[in-house]
Amino acid sequence: MHDYRERLHVPLAWWLLAMPTVLIFGATLYAGLAEPWPIIIIVGLAAGCAAMLIIMGLARVEIGDGELRAGSAVLPLAAISEVVILDEKQSSRLRGPRADPAARQYSRPYLKESVYVAVAPSDPAAHSTVPYWLIGTRHPAELAAAIERCRVQPGHEPVA
Repeated sequence: MHDYRERLHVPLAWWLLAMPTVLIFGATLYAGLAEPWPIIIIVGLAAGCAAMLIIMGLARVEIGDGELRAGSAVLPLAAISEVVILDEKQSSRLRGPRADPAARQYSRPYLKESVYVAVAPSDPAAHSTVPYWLIGTRHPAELAAAIERCRVQPGHEPVA
């Protein structure tokens, strides 16, 4: 059972921009070639571009069974110490100049906002721990609320 699920689809504008891009690159590549090659080149470029956009759109963020899953990475909800909603500017900083190289980032270029999830160190002597996850999302408030809600177990205090 999933308490939260979001599929990070590629926006329609990206699909619409892909069409003229394929046509321009196709026209540039086949200039002066015989008849079957222009069609083969444009179809090949369109298929490659569509495959790339489809693969990018398969990204998922899920919460369920006591775990936060972002793509193939899994984080137990008990390991989360803090959840913060970030706006576009804060997200950009944490993706770029202020990013920790040890952090786990799961986002797409078309996602402006994100959720910062601080990871409590399980063993202070371990230096390989991930300090935080930065998860891109279209619905940061809903994702943060779902994480907080799922961290509270019935009959127990919130994990802090």
